[in-house]
Amino acid sequence: MRCSVKILFAMALLQLVMVSCKSKAAVVKEGKAKETMGADSIIAQHYLNNKNFKTLYIKADAHYQDENRSQNVNAEIKIKKDQTILISIRVLGITMAKALITPAEVKYYEKINGQYFEGDYSLLSRWLGTDLDFSKMQNLLIGQAIDDLRQGSFTSSIEETLYKLIDNASNGTSKTYYFESGKSMVKKQIISQETQGRSVQIVYPNYSQFNPIDLPTAIFIDAQQPKGKVTIEVDYKAVSVDEDLSFPYSVPEGYERIFINEP
Repeated sequence: MRCSVKILFAMALLQLVMVSCKSKAAVVKEGKAKETMGADSIIAQHYLNNKNFKTLYIKADAHYQDENRSQNVNAEIKIKKDQTILISIRVLGITMAKALITPAEVKYYEKINGQYFEGDYSLLSRWLGTDLDFSKMQNLLIGQAIDDLRQGSFTSSIEETLYKLIDNASNGTSKTYYFESGKSMVKKQIISQETQGRSVQIVYPNYSQFNPIDLPTAIFIDAQQPKGKVTIEVDYKAVSVDEDLSFPYSVPEGYERIFINEP
């Protein structure tokens, strides 16, 4: 089963998303927006949600699809809050790729071609259609708004029983966020750069409580680029919080370093 370098890398970094959690976590009841609420109140309530943890450990089945192919893999994800994300991608029980993400850099290696990459977030940002860094990646995974909404200015409204926030900044990037009304948990994030033909939509259908934090039980990512569309889904089989975790990463001997300048 062959898989391109780009697909393995994209899956290792993007397929940290939930489709239907099969643990015994309690489903979080969501509210429907009926009364107008100001943007500041929605944002303040969003950041009251408990996202305090030391580590997260996740086992998942993942699916990647673009216009040319689709791929199913298993993923093991380890997160040390604000410091490290380690992803192992496996096919038929064999480790095919590993990715180590830190605030400073992104590293990965893949077994098929015996290659490895070390660099910044620019490549992943181009693939996903929005500028990324470690904090934004972590926020995406735990169900927080990718950007720090407390630093911006927004207009609020109600759309289809969800609170909708539109970023008032005019810098060539359009950002829209949707929240349920119970805890202002984010339900959808849309970021687009129309002049560049890039956009990404991140959807969180449900949440469950993994003591002591609430996490998404489903995330769907649709990324649109001039070269085509990428869809990513991941089924979380198990989630544990605050276990003692190790983050081993080393490039196997003899692998070739690659430099990717793909637009």
